[in-house]
Amino acid sequence: MTITAALVKELREMSGAGMMDCKNALTENDGDIEAAMDWLRSKGIAKAEKKSGRVAAEGLIGIASNGSAAAVVELNSETDFVARNEQFQDLVRRAATTAVATDGSLDAVSAQTIEGGDKSVADTITEAIGTIGENMNLRRTGRLEVGEGVVSSYMHNSTSDNLGKIGVLVALESTGDKAALETIGRQVAMHVAATNPLAATKDEVPSDVADRERAIFAEQARESGKPEEIVEKMVEGRMRKFYEESVLLSQTFVIDGENTVEQALKNAEADVGASITFKNFIRLALGEGVEKEEEDFAAEVAAMSGQS
Repeated sequence: MTITAALVKELREMSGAGMMDCKNALTENDGDIEAAMDWLRSKGIAKAEKKSGRVAAEGLIGIASNGSAAAVVELNSETDFVARNEQFQDLVRRAATTAVATDGSLDAVSAQTIEGGDKSVADTITEAIGTIGENMNLRRTGRLEVGEGVVSSYMHNSTSDNLGKIGVLVALESTGDKAALETIGRQVAMHVAATNPLAATKDEVPSDVADRERAIFAEQARESGKPEEIVEKMVEGRMRKFYEESVLLSQTFVIDGENTVEQALKNAEADVGASITFKNFIRLALGEGVEKEEEDFAAEVAAMSGQS
């Protein structure tokens, strides 16, 4: 298979590895980009990072709540200048408030009549594009609700009330004191903002993700030359560490640096005066998955191929 410059570029963005390493990885794996990524990681060349760690878009994350339910939305713009525009900020707030009254899905939020207006959220955004003169996109939405308890929120890199760059919702169910429950809920939301968990529990980690990690750890362990039974123990140890680092309730709570998040919630029950059940979380970081252009890539390709 011909290894194209576009394939090399895509693998570079995924892995952060050098151009020649990416080209070699693709060659070794017949152009299969996922296999090439795993190959790079097994060789210790690439970090286990997602594209979202190296991409960005402008705009704002917005959060709104009515107590037992809360919603978070991401509205993208072309420039940060527009994101500082009061009209744009008001649009994000209204979209978030509108989302609370829906099921939280992107389609439902887009179709809902916007808070304080007579048009849908989608039509209101289209109208704002004409007024502000810059393209905008309601890209992601989410909503959490509890029967009894709180949906706590936290906004990181806040630019204004409930607007910023990373928005987190955490749903906790409990019959206990709402103020104490809100305190621990906000702390867990701050933790989520800082650590970006892959899932809430080990069982919620997608099986394909866990299988890929296990395969990579196994290949790395076998390269050490250890017997297969030792390799298996090494893999199990690395998988335990993977879950401890990636799964919310198993992570070390950043607020105290000692307990797991699960234990921190258990400890908080004394202040709340009742048991606490963790229900779910949502974390939206501005620009996740939106690719940047690399203007110097053509020159790098020319240098790699010996052309000028």
